[in-house]
Amino acid sequence: MPHAFDPHHPTLVRVRQLALALPGAAEKLVVGHPAFYTRKVFAYFGMSYKTGDTWTHNPVSVSVLLPDDERLALLEEARCFVPGYIGPAGFVGVLLDDATDWEEIGELLEESFRLTAGARLVAALDGRHRSS
Repeated sequence: MPHAFDPHHPTLVRVRQLALALPGAAEKLVVGHPAFYTRKVFAYFGMSYKTGDTWTHNPVSVSVLLPDDERLALLEEARCFVPGYIGPAGFVGVLLDDATDWEEIGELLEESFRLTAGARLVAALDGRHRSS
């Protein structure tokens, strides 16, 4: 499957830097979209979403897995959406632009990582936080 995005897209590069900084994280393509994972995918770049009968394909966005309360709170914001196919599993998409708070995106990636990574990798992340 071809890439849905230029692998050098500046926003993807920024997401990639944050995601791959997490312990044991790697990148693969899933249906043409960059996906970041350990044992399970914790973030997707550019997942499509539907508004009414209209699909928005490949928005510049990141989709992360969050606890229900956090996901529902984010979905109250206009910049957030339920991504196609993965939304029912608890993922929420966040549109990325020049106004993006990259610290917040890093925190969302970390939260999603914590829900999907094994205990050893989460412990490694916690150890990194304690030593900083």
